[in-house]
Amino acid sequence: MAEHLGLRTVGDLLHHYPRRYAERGELTRLSELPLDEHVTVVARIHDARVHKFNRGKGQRLEVTLTDGSGRLQIVFFGRSVHYHQRQLLPGKRGMFAGKVGVFNRRLQLSHPDYKLLDEDDGTPAQETVERFANALLPLYPACKQLSSWSIEQSVATLLSALEATGWRGLTDPLPEPLRAKRGLVPLPEAFEKIHRPRGKADIAEARSRLKWDEAFVLQVALARRRAKETALPAVPRRPVAGGLLEAFDERLPFTLTEGQREVSREIFADLATEHPMHRLLQGEVGSGKTLVALRAMLATVDAGGQAAMLAPTEVLAQQHHRSITAMMGELANQARQREELPAKGGGGRRAGMLGGADQGTKVVLLTGSMGAAARRRALLDLATGEAGIVVGTHALIEDKVTFHDLGLVVVDEQHRFGVEQRDALRSKGRQPPHLLVMTATPIPRTVAMTVFGDLETSVLDQLPAGRSPIATHVVPAKDKPHFLARAWERIREEAEAGHQAYVVCPRIGDEEERPGKPGKRTPAPEEAVLEEGEEDDGGADAEEKRPPLAVLDIAAQLAAGPLAGLRVDALHGRMPPEAKDEVMRRFAAGEVDVLVATTVIEVGVNVPNATGMVIMDADRFGVSQLHQLRGRVGRGSAPGLCLLVTDMPPQSPARTRLDAVAATLDGFELSRIDLEQRREGDVLGQAQSGVRSSLRMLAVIEDEDVIAEARDEAAALVAADPDLEEHPELRTALDALLDAEREEYLDKG
Repeated sequence: MAEHLGLRTVGDLLHHYPRRYAERGELTRLSELPLDEHVTVVARIHDARVHKFNRGKGQRLEVTLTDGSGRLQIVFFGRSVHYHQRQLLPGKRGMFAGKVGVFNRRLQLSHPDYKLLDEDDGTPAQETVERFANALLPLYPACKQLSSWSIEQSVATLLSALEATGWRGLTDPLPEPLRAKRGLVPLPEAFEKIHRPRGKADIAEARSRLKWDEAFVLQVALARRRAKETALPAVPRRPVAGGLLEAFDERLPFTLTEGQREVSREIFADLATEHPMHRLLQGEVGSGKTLVALRAMLATVDAGGQAAMLAPTEVLAQQHHRSITAMMGELANQARQREELPAKGGGGRRAGMLGGADQGTKVVLLTGSMGAAARRRALLDLATGEAGIVVGTHALIEDKVTFHDLGLVVVDEQHRFGVEQRDALRSKGRQPPHLLVMTATPIPRTVAMTVFGDLETSVLDQLPAGRSPIATHVVPAKDKPHFLARAWERIREEAEAGHQAYVVCPRIGDEEERPGKPGKRTPAPEEAVLEEGEEDDGGADAEEKRPPLAVLDIAAQLAAGPLAGLRVDALHGRMPPEAKDEVMRRFAAGEVDVLVATTVIEVGVNVPNATGMVIMDADRFGVSQLHQLRGRVGRGSAPGLCLLVTDMPPQSPARTRLDAVAATLDGFELSRIDLEQRREGDVLGQAQSGVRSSLRMLAVIEDEDVIAEARDEAAALVAADPDLEEHPELRTALDALLDAEREEYLDKG
């Protein structure tokens, strides 16, 4: 149990809940068996034979049952064959429960549950039969080494032992007044009903109680952390009259949307406080998140601090740097201007620069591929305070990077960074800097933390004027190849109308091998991998599954085939930085009709003339990535078109994901779908998907009401008793939930 299921204590096993319950069904005569339904039959064993297959490597036990009205075959495979052969002897009578299937035109039950009947009195007692047939059979998360049946027997032994001791040693985290107020059953009763329910009402009662336990203990952990954070010192950063922010707003060629104004007010209120802001800015693709973040950075510079924006890729960092300096215009004093006028001495916020404004500040870029001289200059500008704003990649996190007074950290596309990386950047402030995290489609863990109230949230759900709608369609290339042919015709039509298009592939195609592993490639950072928790579920055998389509291959095929005559170019993460920059410059200038790329274009790339996008092997991307990619088109006045090409069959989970993306442009709705499919992840730990979910009973989407109510109760309790001195059982439950690693993780946020 410890090795394969992580169950090390009595408590672990008690909290290892059934994932579902099988209903054995009403007693059924063999002559009336319904196909594909769960049934229970009472019958006598007529014969039992073991058959070999797969050249003797495999074996199956076939048992024929009869009840006088008909016959039924039951079958067992694998290691359990000999055990069942010893039990199921001809002439014995029993009850057998399972789902009716068909094999070789004969009805059968595969691996049924069964109970042999004592026939000393001639016939089985009717009440024994009825009790067996109508019971709910708990089915546990199991593994190859440990079956659900074994776990059920272990839990039954454990429950009996605990009952015999009066549940001595059981810690109940819910204060009694709260339990009574909510009408929740006592904890021992909840365990009994979840593991050995007499009916569906028992399960419902147990689930209500156990969900409250999880929600309440987690909310107490978060409430204590919020209280601790509020006590941390931070430098208030307030905009100043006549400062950089005011000058920037005056030169904007458009008015802010009401949504942008409201979100800015929320952020400025947080920046003005004496404890660190910890805010998530959720905004639809193209809703103007970068502009809102820039205004926050300018307010920080006005208040004498520095602001850092962390971007996941060099392409995006360069794009942000270009767009920020373009939006700021003469307010952005560039390093090159300092070189041209060394006598002026240039300054982070000094006046007199060539083309600079009185309120200007220097905006620098810091990436891993910069030349040594440019990097030295950027590092010096940060250390002296000369640069008010820095945009960078992971290079910002390195030990060598020091700030004069870091006041605000902006993290773009938070799902591309781990907590450790965000924390490393925040630690560079003399006091904890304010933190603003931006995302278009939150990953499940972030949605979960948001629902749990760990992050203050601002939402930009209003698109600026002039943004066009995007039509999205799934293209089933395998079932309907003519649909793919039509997709390329549509891209040609967009190009002939003077527009441009992207074609996105999951792989680069240069087949660079991993060191020491012949034939194994090292994927580039932007190459598509399914987000954790999603399954590559095409149903094909691994040997038959073709590798993902590649940029270099598809670019060559399109240029020679369906898009011949158009200007086709390629972009991917292994290209030298200058080459990437040059391709993006030419595409932005309209010198390239179709750009074939990896997800290196996923965020930040802004070419208003690009109206079409074809995503090859779209099933290989996660929901979040698809929504981000789609946001690259329709950024101008012409409508956008996004085509999701896949070989997956209509009923597969992968197609369900794609259909969901095609059905809505609402990133928040997609994040909920994503969460339903992938679960919440380890809410208090490092796993980003449901594989290691610390939530055993609670489901974030279904149980928002419970979570919200638990948050209110937890906040009140922590306010009255911050150290939980009056609630030792709750403190014990918290200690069990928060090991040292999770405690540290929670503190970092």
